[in-house]
Amino acid sequence: MGGGPSGATEVVVAASQDEAIAAFGDGADVTVVAGGTIVMPEITYGTRSLGRVVLIGNAGLSGIRSEGGRIVIGAGTTLAELEDAVEPLGTCARRVADPEIREQATIGGNLCAPPGVESPRGDLQAALLVLDAQVRSTGADGERTDPVEDVLASTRPRLVLEISVAEPDAAATATVRRPHAHAYTVMRVCAARVGGEVRLAVSGAAPHAVRLTAAEAAVAGGADPAAAGEKALEDVTPQDDALASGWYRSKVLPVLVRDALTKLG
Repeated sequence: MGGGPSGATEVVVAASQDEAIAAFGDGADVTVVAGGTIVMPEITYGTRSLGRVVLIGNAGLSGIRSEGGRIVIGAGTTLAELEDAVEPLGTCARRVADPEIREQATIGGNLCAPPGVESPRGDLQAALLVLDAQVRSTGADGERTDPVEDVLASTRPRLVLEISVAEPDAAATATVRRPHAHAYTVMRVCAARVGGEVRLAVSGAAPHAVRLTAAEAAVAGGADPAAAGEKALEDVTPQDDALASGWYRSKVLPVLVRDALTKLG
């Protein structure tokens, strides 16, 4: 397998969190493989160059626990393990691809998924945004915890260790999907009421999920769901891909926001 000056790729199998952190280092020229549902096809088709590969599937990074009034999820936790998780995370996990993919794909990989060329990725990102997710990670400047918004906006390599989410007072989601063997999600809006605040986010409209702050402000100001939905277009300009056009998404997004808010109550 190509990669590196000698033509050989260095592969590190991490057997613990500490080993994963040490092998990742500053993240330069490192490919992390957990479930491999995104990385392995890219390697197979030659679209990803390899330097050091760090396998973290046996690094003890999976599991779900309650801590300090929040739910803490290890980065290696599979989507199958999240199917009964707090909403709207559970619904998003259940609707990703097919059972085989969900048994392999991890929440950390989904959070860090780069933009897809033909279809959206990061199906869980909108749910993480509305659940006020905090991400513990490591990289060049050591370990730290950041809001998920900052993680999605950053291009610096980080190894995600765990993600904590709030337990909402209520949650809802609305989506448009394209029937297929893997049932691709064209676009999804998530809504949650956390600490009395309504939070909204959309995945599938942009390279990564986006918080719909203008729509949130409209709700806080007393706007009805339909009016708040129209405000969502101030937060994001929907994109084209193989599943749908930006024009179509711009017509559907306000409707999804309206429906999610109506379900939220």
